[in-house]
Amino acid sequence: MSFPSLRAFVEGLEAAGELKRIAAPVSCLLEATEIADRVSKSPAARVSAHAPAFDPLHHDAGGHALLFEDVRLPEGSGAACPLLMNAFGSYTRIEMALGCDGEAGGLEALADRVASLVKPEPPATLMDKVKKGLELARVAGLPPKVVKSGPCQEVVQTADQIDLLSLPVIKCWPDDGDPRACGFHLSPEQAGTAAGRGRYITLAGVYTIHPDDAGKPAGDPRPSRNVGMYRAQLIDRNKTAMHWHLHHDGAAHWRAWKAHDDAARARGERPPGMPCAIVLGGESVLPYAATAPMPPGISELILAGFLQGSAVRLVRAKTIDVDVPAEAEIVIEGHVATDAGGPGIDAEGLARALRHDGGEPGAEVAGLLRGSVLEGPFGDHTGFYSLPDRYPVFTASALTHRRDPLYPATIVGLPPQEDYFLGKATERIFLPLLRTLVPDVLDYDLPRFGCFHNAVFVKIKKSYPLQARRVMHAIWGAGQMAWTKLIVVVDHDVDVHDHEAVLFHAAANADPGRDLELVHGPLDILDHAAPRLGGGTKLGIDATPKWPGEEVNGAAVRAWPNRLAMDAGVRARVDARWSELFPAASRGT
Repeated sequence: MSFPSLRAFVEGLEAAGELKRIAAPVSCLLEATEIADRVSKSPAARVSAHAPAFDPLHHDAGGHALLFEDVRLPEGSGAACPLLMNAFGSYTRIEMALGCDGEAGGLEALADRVASLVKPEPPATLMDKVKKGLELARVAGLPPKVVKSGPCQEVVQTADQIDLLSLPVIKCWPDDGDPRACGFHLSPEQAGTAAGRGRYITLAGVYTIHPDDAGKPAGDPRPSRNVGMYRAQLIDRNKTAMHWHLHHDGAAHWRAWKAHDDAARARGERPPGMPCAIVLGGESVLPYAATAPMPPGISELILAGFLQGSAVRLVRAKTIDVDVPAEAEIVIEGHVATDAGGPGIDAEGLARALRHDGGEPGAEVAGLLRGSVLEGPFGDHTGFYSLPDRYPVFTASALTHRRDPLYPATIVGLPPQEDYFLGKATERIFLPLLRTLVPDVLDYDLPRFGCFHNAVFVKIKKSYPLQARRVMHAIWGAGQMAWTKLIVVVDHDVDVHDHEAVLFHAAANADPGRDLELVHGPLDILDHAAPRLGGGTKLGIDATPKWPGEEVNGAAVRAWPNRLAMDAGVRARVDARWSELFPAASRGT
């Protein structure tokens, strides 16, 4: 079973030998990150029995979860609460968080359960019908349930009581939050972010709703509920920047609220902005659910309920019209400015608009940054800093929390980090959904070096010419797989999780003039190599054996050779004689 709260998860980790407590003082500026980064790349406390099958290279990495009990703030004083890092940073801990560590198959078992919902088989017998009816009844009870109160509101702070700077919010990398490090002639003071010292909230669920669902009484259905995991740069005691990409549901909600509020402003009203809650902690399934690529119209909270087998309990926030997890550790309530511009600002043009004497921004700059700040740079999972850009300001109206809260955080950086294991969980759990969308797919692998969106290896059972190209385009049209920059397709007899085998077949079976598919389309916003923000060229490599009918670009397909393989009878005979041939040696393979 999964855990009903973050603190219960921590207790479970400690009991299983998966957690280390650090009592010595540790700075939230870089020091905690360096410690956690080293630990995350050390051998796992316990190795999952299931992970070697789909991640033979990194199944045994991840170290321990870390609980820093004495976190020091930039000025040297103690933080308001302990800091938890690397909690989801191994396959064993991911399995524990999702409640499948004691289940045969681990993450693959969750995939089988997802498959039963995505593509249910018709019941064949009366007992099958009863079981299916019970399953559907159970799923029907999984949407979130609104309750009257919860531990997340044991302490309520508003107005001048709010101090986000007192939380153990971490600075991950040296240049975080300083545009000058990326060549922009703009200081953190001029960008509007200096007070935060480059610190980012990195493991929070951001809860939003569409304006169409606003004003509904607690308990009424809110189909637009969305939970996304977006970074939030601290910029003051009660303000953060809200970083969401153009294709994120949170950004879509913001655009809807912007249109809603623009109409109100045209009527002479002064709307407060988009209601939004930054939530830390809660049920152990929530961080994964917040990152999951859910189909449109299906809430991440329903997935969370499905994974834990019971509805997520929500409570209405104190100052905004948003429901938040009752079991959360910390909830930051507030509004995101809707009188602001979105990302895609010309940062160099902004810098040129500043006074040459380095003083306060002039009117032109103030107009460009109205309701927003120049957020970033930020050390990202790509292994590079994402560049500064304009993002709207979130202003807190309340800070609610447990009496003794825990603050969870994650390093965002070159894999493997926690997000690598969360991403691999998605790879396994959502394979049935991908196969429903693209039935040709037998299996797939998101290699670590691809940083999720840069590369995917796909296995098919080839049955007709040009099938690999069809699969490439189908994948580029399948939800968040659309951002994939490189797809390599291999045939059914290749282990798609053996990266060397995949690259061997790509080198052996692909002719650059015939077997490459180049297309133009959307890419990950964080892809700094893309010629424009969020758009560029994608590459597909057909690494399957070539058949007649695949003469692309005028290139011929010659007779194709068979792969080398020893005769099965000879192998069996040698197996039987091995101890005779080498009496003192163990049996070979």
